[in-house]
Amino acid sequence: MFSITVRDHIMIAHSFRGEVFGPAQRLHGATFLVDATFRREQLDEDNIVVDIGLATRELGAVTGELNYRNLDDESEFAGINTSTEFLAKVIADRLAERVHKGALGEGAKGLKSLSVTLHESHIAWASYERGL
Repeated sequence: MFSITVRDHIMIAHSFRGEVFGPAQRLHGATFLVDATFRREQLDEDNIVVDIGLATRELGAVTGELNYRNLDDESEFAGINTSTEFLAKVIADRLAERVHKGALGEGAKGLKSLSVTLHESHIAWASYERGL
């Protein structure tokens, strides 16, 4: 399997419900490095996985929808613990929608999967992988 990864970052604020979250139940900020990895079994006719420029642009568009937001104030996340794992899935699903709409070009039709990893710190991160 071949892959390429592009990177961006987001800065968000949020809080959690549930004792398991301890002090993170209070409003707090988080800065995540966001890695999006695109995979395919064979390279396309140009010998690439997908256009890195388009992948970078589309990841930036998706992260831009979340960046500098208090997720507690966003209606789409009402009543949801916006954990690192959950946000990785949100970003992956939004990227998948863009792939299916053709935003990553014709070459993206051969993609088999994508994964998104959110790095909370240098010692902790979470990922979500999905098929295309």
